[in-house]
Amino acid sequence: HPPLDIGANFSPELGPYSSRDPAVIAAHIKMMAAIGIGALSVPWYPPGLADENGLPTDTMIPVLLDAAQRRGMKVRLHVEPYEGRNASNFRHYLQYVHQHYGSHPAYYRVKRGSRALPLFYVYDSYRVTVEEWQKVLSPRGNISVRNTELDAIFIGLLVETKHRFDIKAAGFDGYYTYFAANGFSYGSSWKNWKSLATFAYKNSLIFIPSVGPGYVDTRVRPWNTKNTHARRKGLYYETAWRTAVGAPSKMVSITSFNEWHEGTMIEPAIPMRCENYTYEDYQPNNPDYYMQLTGKWVKEFSIKK
Repeated sequence: HPPLDIGANFSPELGPYSSRDPAVIAAHIKMMAAIGIGALSVPWYPPGLADENGLPTDTMIPVLLDAAQRRGMKVRLHVEPYEGRNASNFRHYLQYVHQHYGSHPAYYRVKRGSRALPLFYVYDSYRVTVEEWQKVLSPRGNISVRNTELDAIFIGLLVETKHRFDIKAAGFDGYYTYFAANGFSYGSSWKNWKSLATFAYKNSLIFIPSVGPGYVDTRVRPWNTKNTHARRKGLYYETAWRTAVGAPSKMVSITSFNEWHEGTMIEPAIPMRCENYTYEDYQPNNPDYYMQLTGKWVKEFSIKK
């Protein structure tokens, strides 16, 4: 058995697990499908490149696609800032994804005119220059994917105010905010979502606010207490959802289903203690409280949309 002492402030109902375990993947997707979550966004590094824990992510995509298909869910890629990212290798990896996953029934696509295009979240997109992105994302770029088989909906990460203009100039189709900590950045501050939605609408961009149930990462980053956001028995999460729905936006992403290290998960958690530590939990609510709240807001959002 893995140790009960894990790098998180909460403890999972499933017990300490590996996200690469097919049984865990099946259980997670079943939970998500049951409350109406439509698509799963997966952190993705290109083949041969690994995440910060040294784990290759690409090998998991076929497993996730098959598991999602069994529950009628979709999978889309959240492209991480892999080493040496530039326009030409980005295009090269889009080709790889298209060849390996493009025809899978669970690969997420969005209707755009007569075409159904995949959607990519591009994390830390601002770390590549506008001019570099234009080569591949602008219709006039010298290696543009626009109107080719590699065309897609590309969503850049908006952290600062000026990223709105950079994302538009670079040729992205929209922006998302990712962080679950209200006030952590311009993009993740709820009070800015209305103006971000307005800017997006006026510039034919897609705005995807990211909602989260709270934030606490002090078991892995003890110095980061200033970004902690208490869940307040669901009030924090509901305020985020209410703001996202009212912004308005046509898509909402949830940060996160199971980022336990940062305490942003909606996955069921249970009361637990190990030697010298008592984990936080969702009491007085049930372990699946945040899944239920999510289901409620997914319904509400689907009506409003």
